Amino acid sequence: MSVWTDKASSLLVDGEPAPGSGQRFETANPATEEVLGTAANATAADMDRAIGAARRAFDETEWSRDLDLRVHCLEQLSRSLRERADELRELTIAEVGAPRFLTHGAQLDAPIADVAHFADIAAGYEWTRDLGVAEPMGMPSRRWTRREAVGVVGAITPWNFPHQINLAKLGPALAAGNTVVLKPAPDTPWCAAAVGEVLLTETDIPPGVVNIVTSDDHALGAQLSSDDRVDLVSFTGSTATGRAVMAAGAAGIKRTFLELGGKSAFVVLDDADLGAACGLAAFTVCTHAGQGCALTTRLLVPRAHYDEAVQLTAQALRGIGVGDPDDPGTVCGPLISARQRDRVESYLGLAAGEGGEFACGGGRAERDRGFFVEPTLITGLSNQSRVAREEIFGPVLVILPHDGDDDAVRIANDSPYGLSGAVHGQDLERARGVAARIRTGTVSVNGGVWYGADAPFGGYKQSGIGREMGVAGFEEYLETKLVAEPA
Repeated sequence: MSVWTDKASSLLVDGEPAPGSGQRFETANPATEEVLGTAANATAADMDRAIGAARRAFDETEWSRDLDLRVHCLEQLSRSLRERADELRELTIAEVGAPRFLTHGAQLDAPIADVAHFADIAAGYEWTRDLGVAEPMGMPSRRWTRREAVGVVGAITPWNFPHQINLAKLGPALAAGNTVVLKPAPDTPWCAAAVGEVLLTETDIPPGVVNIVTSDDHALGAQLSSDDRVDLVSFTGSTATGRAVMAAGAAGIKRTFLELGGKSAFVVLDDADLGAACGLAAFTVCTHAGQGCALTTRLLVPRAHYDEAVQLTAQALRGIGVGDPDDPGTVCGPLISARQRDRVESYLGLAAGEGGEFACGGGRAERDRGFFVEPTLITGLSNQSRVAREEIFGPVLVILPHDGDDDAVRIANDSPYGLSGAVHGQDLERARGVAARIRTGTVSVNGGVWYGADAPFGGYKQSGIGREMGVAGFEEYLETKLVAEPA
């Protein structure tokens, strides 16, 4: 991982690497707290230049109309990212603190493979559709629809799964014919800059089509959201920030895609294998130290088996523990930063203040360096407690009793969020029936994995608007035009 130490990134604006205004900020390894290097610290003027470049590239080039070029460029990007996967893997472990095993899935290899899928969607998509002849107001007319790119896309991404989310926005937006200004999180500028380097040196994407603006100034995201030259904002992050993105774009009636927070429920039915279900719930909440919006962070178990479930889950969490993300056996690595560790610790203090108890964990892990928090199980609280209702983004699981299927569904749905969930039970039809009643965008039944390039992902309620991935995610970046002529 030392290969990245003391390196410096640049902005990518209008097809050229640009140092910005000469300002820089440091990036650190969350497992060791050592400085990895520096990133270009863009200003409002840099963002303005990037938006202008994207606007010109959309308005003045053939990019949005040249499907063959777009497919070709995305295939180049996919191939080049695969060739650099080992290098990118070390960067991802070092900058994100992502466990090595996850980089062989959703942290790196899967999103790289997804780029080719977006190219395939574009190549096979029905861009025009004949609606036939009708006689509105007595005039025979032939009508058809055309699907066209929205225009300039402002993409604002978080730090927890940077490659997955950056590419899940860049891939379909570019395949659809849009130009993009990408503003990655200040915690993980290098992951975005590394993809930018591949775009610049290994693809035929024209200047201005992709612009990557790294900065520790959160106001640049607001600038991107409110600029009238931007046609759509695609944002992944907290619900609070999502509200601000919507508000910033409201004056211009700007299209907005939002993938926001979650407080997902893992429902264990009374006929489930309790040990297997509790073990999976523990593994899930520890994955990437709980830093995933769709992870299940409320464990709902039958009241009659509550004490046994607490014992089994606590045992599983202790067995997972924390570890060096570079170790292939590590599931729960560090939190991204000292700020995030402090935030998680504040929720642990809140849990104690609300009357909760820790069946395991409850504080910082005993390590010399790094931003580690122990896998934690909180007992003794209701679903109305703040730690059961608010997104913590750490390896913290709240266990709650339920009194049967109806009560479990009620508790699962008693949340401002609706992103994901899980149901476990031996009777498959019964488990499916419970899953159908849970108001979330994705649900896993008996450990089924819903993630995939062809699978639309998004949430109900305050977990977001729209869908990412799949054809539905591709169509988020398209407009529909109806054309008619005399028949």
